[in-house]
Amino acid sequence: MTKTALITGASRGLGAALAEALAGTHHIIAVARTTGALEELDDRIQSKGGSATLAPMDITNADAMATLCRGIFDRWGSLDLWLHTAVHAAPLAPADHVDSKDLAKSVNGNITATAMLITCVAPLLGQAGTAVFFDDPRGGEKFFGSYGASKAAQIALARSWQAETARIGPHVQILTPAPMPTATRARFHPGEDRSALSDPKTEATRLLALMGEAAGQAQGGVPSG
Repeated sequence: MTKTALITGASRGLGAALAEALAGTHHIIAVARTTGALEELDDRIQSKGGSATLAPMDITNADAMATLCRGIFDRWGSLDLWLHTAVHAAPLAPADHVDSKDLAKSVNGNITATAMLITCVAPLLGQAGTAVFFDDPRGGEKFFGSYGASKAAQIALARSWQAETARIGPHVQILTPAPMPTATRARFHPGEDRSALSDPKTEATRLLALMGEAAGQAQGGVPSG
């Protein structure tokens, strides 16, 4: 039976690289707002013999996410893996100049949507599935007020879920990717020498290996991913 992997934020960067890396063993359910980028991802997955279901949706739309989760249940009954790479990267600004709209988008995209997705996806993962979150520790750094605070809150929420499910599942993992030449990083570091950064495909391979090690330690076996 084909395993399933839901990737939120799958259109570009790490999410797309993870989707391609997993496509040989999983049916990919790819969620992102950009239809064109999802279609390009689908072409790359199909060229390698894999398959994907495209969901051009905004994760902050609770009704859309509920519909997605219901659709996953109706078609597959469960999920083996959820990788949450979606993030809202607000512009850098001093704390006393943080734009209220940027802050609201950060809270909605990085915290509220994550909490809603956990509620929606947890029943699909059950006891045996795995959920993975990706940390980017910027909390307290200068000019990272909106992004740093909201991302730190997202990971705090994930850590609570991790502690709560340690014995009963699903398996919750939190990994920290190396710096990559993604669009998000380019917003924070314009003009940076990107040649020194880790390629997303290389990083995806490394992170999947770490997931396997962590899951093996937790359950005496290998993870869905």
